[in-house]
Amino acid sequence: MENKNNPKEVRDDVVVSLDYTLKVDGEVVDSSEGMEPLQFIQGKGEIIHGLESELYGLSVGDRKEVKVSPEQGYGAIDPENYTDIPRSDFPPEIPLEVGTELEMTDQDGEVYDARILSVDVENVHLDFNHPLAGKNLNFSVEVVDLRPASPEELAHGHVHIDGLEEDEGEEEFDEEDEEDEEDFDDEDDFDEDDFDDDDDEDFDDEDA
Repeated sequence: MENKNNPKEVRDDVVVSLDYTLKVDGEVVDSSEGMEPLQFIQGKGEIIHGLESELYGLSVGDRKEVKVSPEQGYGAIDPENYTDIPRSDFPPEIPLEVGTELEMTDQDGEVYDARILSVDVENVHLDFNHPLAGKNLNFSVEVVDLRPASPEELAHGHVHIDGLEEDEGEEEFDEEDEEDEEDFDDEDDFDEDDFDDDDDEDFDDEDA
């Protein structure tokens, strides 16, 4: 039964339940089909700005096609977000294959996601741009449910589900497979000294 106290349309501080399909270059790269809808607090920046801004005023059952430019999505490709790391610095258990996704930590403790673009005899060429940087994002969305955010959710800035906090924020509309992502941390004996001296790059986060 519909709760008469629930909001009638998408507005700030409303928890939105959203079914979505994301296509890039005509191919589906992410979808909630067969899964629980994406839940987030509208206006808190939990999803990319270009999509969030197009949801205002929608009601439960409304559907919409939304095209998001790179500027409103994951940004343009930054030519500075590439670097070479010597092969010898990678633990032997890490597969040095094109497309492998890595999680790397620099000397300041900042974590960055990277993908292997190419491998040669001496170096591994890494791309630190978001996989969807520079891409037009085409969303098909449907508003499944709306409800007021609780005071605790507003204070924490994200949705709580069944008493559990969604600390990582829901979906991020990307094509990264967490199970395939390698984690370079101290336990892997990975030395991040490669990010200083002559090889130091300024890897700005392109994620929205």
